[in-house]
Amino acid sequence: MSQRMALYLQDKHPIQYELEIAKYAEERGFSEIWQADTRLARDCVVMMSALLSNTKRLRFGSGVLPIWTRNPAAIAATWSTMWELGGKVNGRGRVMLGMGAWWEPIAGRVGVTRTKPLRAMREHVEAIRQLFTMQEVTYQGEFVHLDRIRLDVAFGDASPRDIPIYIGATGDQMLEMAGEICDGVVLNYVVSVDYIRRAVSLVEKGARKSGRTLSQVDRPELLVCCLSDKDPDAAMLEGKKLVSYYLATEPHIMKASGVSEDLLEKVQSMLGWPATEADYIRASKIIPDDVVRNLMAVGTTEECRAKVKEYIDAGVTCPILYPMMDDIRPVVDAFADWG
Repeated sequence: MSQRMALYLQDKHPIQYELEIAKYAEERGFSEIWQADTRLARDCVVMMSALLSNTKRLRFGSGVLPIWTRNPAAIAATWSTMWELGGKVNGRGRVMLGMGAWWEPIAGRVGVTRTKPLRAMREHVEAIRQLFTMQEVTYQGEFVHLDRIRLDVAFGDASPRDIPIYIGATGDQMLEMAGEICDGVVLNYVVSVDYIRRAVSLVEKGARKSGRTLSQVDRPELLVCCLSDKDPDAAMLEGKKLVSYYLATEPHIMKASGVSEDLLEKVQSMLGWPATEADYIRASKIIPDDVVRNLMAVGTTEECRAKVKEYIDAGVTCPILYPMMDDIRPVVDAFADWG
């Protein structure tokens, strides 16, 4: 397929099923899978390693690893290990590193203070990129401190690691910085097409700072896909439950897409954290259909394909489809023959 297509795996589906789906997506021509580091549910490193071991061609990225949870030298060593595990396809490694600044309330509840996330992210990107050269690195920043450190591979391949670095960005400044210093940006999900257009323009602004063009910055986007030809109403319900979750826990994303303050306040009054499935169903009853359609691909195959095309036209280089229904195969089938 000429248009890259990817899957986003979180923790909705059983692990063994996701391993099978990865092989199915590979057979159908998908290019990559981005694995979430999901709250405190699933670790992206464990999942990426399993997926690499069960496939031959697909590339895998973290969507996204919180920078506060691991030392940058440990991050570099971990991704170097997965780079070795995956081998190369057509002369290119199979792993990508996506990093994010984490979110509340989870960061605060585990004792992490997200101080100066822009500064911290820049330092992590710069230091890890240097470590991927396999040369000795000394880096003294505000958050990152490396003293004559290298990925000291004593046996085997000690060549530079061709591991592209991405930032998972939502806010204006982080988007611009991703365009300036990264190989790509992982654009967020549950956002409108208008938001994506604006986000891409900020990425382009950042790219110009480093003497690059927009085409030199990859722009995959997490994109919820609630698809069912048999029961589109059930697909809409799944979409509403996810919107409820984001209204309650990550309102900054909702505000970026123009969701009204009134709806935000109503849902937040109904949900705490962590909320239950019953809570999401209760809150979903007050969410209008048009809000869901504005934020994701939902409904029949035809409706979902049309919505994904809108995101591609807005500047997304690779839709990372997040299937919300129990069966992922219809999503793979719907997008495997994209022309």
